[in-house]
Amino acid sequence: MTTLTRPTTVALIGAGGKMGMRVSNNLKKSDFTVFYSEASPAGQERVRGLGLDITPTDEAIVDADVVILAVPDVVLGAVSEDVVPKLKDGAIVLTLDPAAAYAGLLFARDGIEYVCAHPCHPSVFLERRTDEEYADTFGGIAAPQEVVAAIESGDETARVLAESVISTIYAPVIQVHWVTVKQLAVLEPTLVETIACMIGELLQEALDETVNTVGVPYEAARAMLWGHVGIALTNALRGSNPFSDACHIAMDYGRESIIKDDWKKIFDDSELDYVIARMLKIDAVKR
Repeated sequence: MTTLTRPTTVALIGAGGKMGMRVSNNLKKSDFTVFYSEASPAGQERVRGLGLDITPTDEAIVDADVVILAVPDVVLGAVSEDVVPKLKDGAIVLTLDPAAAYAGLLFARDGIEYVCAHPCHPSVFLERRTDEEYADTFGGIAAPQEVVAAIESGDETARVLAESVISTIYAPVIQVHWVTVKQLAVLEPTLVETIACMIGELLQEALDETVNTVGVPYEAARAMLWGHVGIALTNALRGSNPFSDACHIAMDYGRESIIKDDWKKIFDDSELDYVIARMLKIDAVKR
């Protein structure tokens, strides 16, 4: 892989938000020249609490090589309309979620590169060796994680520069995987939010039902569920051990009772468009 050798100036817009603070924490440890921009007074106080200065957006972006838009998806379109026309040619605009890019909401302009990068979060199978790694369930602090990113132009110089910033803001990073914007949108939301996060919440509902309706003591139900979630994941995703014949019968009953026969329709383009439009609170994607 080509390595980055020249100095880099980064502007972080939304530095005091939920994701912005995570990014700010890692950027302040880097060798980049960084300008931190935040509109809300509460966010500004959080940034200053890190010992960082606030720079007005127009000043922060004037000479930036990479501009990170760490703002909610629902305002990314409006923010990009304000910021992107003011950027120098060759600048990279880095967003942290694919929904707005996929929906065609980002301001279009020649002479810049759009990159999107989303963290995978530390794997459930990660071998954690320290208390800090165990505590870092989200990633970006101590537990290593992988990242998936998209750049449609294929420009190698821009990709190398973007990857150096991506590896910094989500550090420690094991690897950055490069895909298309559409593929990244299929990963998030379809694979991990529509499916994985939904199943995680369903497991909590099942635990509540076991305790509150059936009457199983909470500690016993939790112990049984948490342990079996671990073995279910390692058996199904890694093939560590085969499920028993009796377990397969119960699993088949679960599919018949819970899963719709046509559930794979969520991978259709029309369904992806539908859910992203709902997430962004727009009538339809513009792609």
